[in-house]
Amino acid sequence: MALYAVVPLQHVESLVLDDLAAYAQDQGWIVPAGCAITDTGTLTQQPGSRSGWNRIRALATGDLIRGVVVPSLTHIAYRPTDWNREQTWLLKKGLLVIATNPTD
Repeated sequence: MALYAVVPLQHVESLVLDDLAAYAQDQGWIVPAGCAITDTGTLTQQPGSRSGWNRIRALATGDLIRGVVVPSLTHIAYRPTDWNREQTWLLKKGLLVIATNPTD
C-alpha cells in the first residue's frame, strides 16, 4: 500500500502520515519504503499538477502498490470532475482506495 495526503504546510507531513501508517499497520498492510508521499498546498489543486500524486500514479503503473490510504478522497481530487477521472484510472488499475476519515 501507499500512503498519500495533501498537507497545508511543509514540515507537518509526519502528523498526517503517522496516522495513515498506523491505520495501515493495524490492517496488516505493508507500506514499502518511499511509498509514504505528500504534496504541500491546497486540496483544490489539480491532481495532475501535484508531484506526489504523480509519484503515486507511477508506483501503480509499475505495479509496486495495490492500493492507496488517504485521509479522505478529497486528498486525491477535490472537484467532482477531477475525482471521476482519477476514480476511473484507479479502477482500471484495480487499486484499493481507503479513506481513513471519509467525512473530512
